Amino acid sequence: MNRILKTTVIAAAVMGVVGVAQAREQVRIVGSSTVYPFSSYVAEEFGATTNYPTPVIESTGSGGGLRLFCNGVGEGTPDVTNASRRIKVSEFERCVENGVTDITEAFIGYDGIAFAQSNTNEPMPVTREQIFLAVAAMVPVDGELVDNPYTNWSQIDASLPDREIVIVGPPTTSGTRDAFEELVLEAASEAFSEAYGGEEYSDVRTDGGWVDGGENDNLIVQRLTQDTTAFGIFGYSFLEENSNVMIGSTIDGVEPGPEAIASGEYPVARSMFFYLKNQHGDEVPAMYDYAEMFMSEQMIGDLGYLKGIGLIPAAEQARAEAREVVANRVTLEKSDLE
Repeated sequence: MNRILKTTVIAAAVMGVVGVAQAREQVRIVGSSTVYPFSSYVAEEFGATTNYPTPVIESTGSGGGLRLFCNGVGEGTPDVTNASRRIKVSEFERCVENGVTDITEAFIGYDGIAFAQSNTNEPMPVTREQIFLAVAAMVPVDGELVDNPYTNWSQIDASLPDREIVIVGPPTTSGTRDAFEELVLEAASEAFSEAYGGEEYSDVRTDGGWVDGGENDNLIVQRLTQDTTAFGIFGYSFLEENSNVMIGSTIDGVEPGPEAIASGEYPVARSMFFYLKNQHGDEVPAMYDYAEMFMSEQMIGDLGYLKGIGLIPAAEQARAEAREVVANRVTLEKSDLE
């Protein structure tokens, strides 16, 4: 084959690939394991009721999803990422550095973080300070910071059972882990601020008291049914789904539940999101139809389908405002996050 003909064939092939890319119908989604059940429900409905194929969703954790999302624009990068926390400034900056400069943030509602165990046990109310002393890598003892010496709950507080401390939680790539560190560990460390030099503290012990349970919250639930002495940390929706085998602890005297989470009374509640890569809009038009379905009252409203599987709906006005942001494809700015 002569060079000109060969070049023409290669160019045609490339154009053909580009043409396919421009017409891609299947939405690619990554991100939070907590948002995953909600996203999956919408994806299945989307595939069943539209002419588009069901979106492909991978549960990578919030941090892992945002890392993939921010890798760049085009083939090989996802269109949407789910997050059980807001995108960080550092992540936003990395997106911009890699050419991802047009992102729309979709706020879908709330979830709480449950501190739960097998229902074969008696309920064990806890405070954030008690959880902190069970989880932190270094804790104050007699005015000095030492490696965490606590192996049993009763050593932390005599009112707690004489039971080994084993807490199965999410890894560092998880938005649930981020929220737990902020809302429990950092918040509780303020009670011991002098010991930590006035700084917030969130380092997690690595001596066996804390066990990384992976990105899949269902695997943490399964672990608790096998090891009934352990506690698990995962999204409230998974506690509700598994209420036949799991019980949640009250935290600071507040029971995890929809009203307490939505009002902010439950101290370990967080917002949930997904993010759209608008630079994929022309290539993957199905992305916006999917987003519109996700943001509909049918899905995230007070009587929406997602409430039935654990989503805590936001107030009506907040839902309307979030829906407007997505409908208008409002570009997220760094200043919005600061």
